Amino acid sequence: MASPEPSAGGDAASQSAAVQPLQLPTPEEIKGQEMMNNCAVRSVLSGVMGGGLGVLMGLFFGALENPIMSEEMTARQQIVYLAKQMGRKSMSHAKTFAVMGLIFSAAECVVEKARAKHDITNSAVAGCVTGGALAAKGGPQATCIGCVGFGAFSVAIEKFMERHT
Repeated sequence: MASPEPSAGGDAASQSAAVQPLQLPTPEEIKGQEMMNNCAVRSVLSGVMGGGLGVLMGLFFGALENPIMSEEMTARQQIVYLAKQMGRKSMSHAKTFAVMGLIFSAAECVVEKARAKHDITNSAVAGCVTGGALAAKGGPQATCIGCVGFGAFSVAIEKFMERHT
């Protein structure tokens, strides 16, 4: 039988595979983890990140729009029109994604803390709450459809991400 200990003349790979001692987290790391476990902090952070994503998507989709009367416009007029469209789209998308991120993250965090579990049900409930809240202006039928649609989408994304981690 081979000895489990690396020999003195062994290769570098076997020596670097030595088990490292367990290091406890520092007080700063513990405070950082506690801060990120706060639902309010997590929700605001998700809202800010959603707003940033919305700005980028607005810039992209705003750049794809063509002016209706592009043949009659000079190059300068087209550039000004396009810049205004990109700005409008960016603000619209930023608001939508910020609200979506904030609501989803807050709902998921509250459900997770109430159930004391981290599973796919949390995502489904948070998706339902988010979809319903975003579609609430459209009436009860739109709210139900938004709830079911966003909940199903959240479950699908959760399953997809679960498979790739």
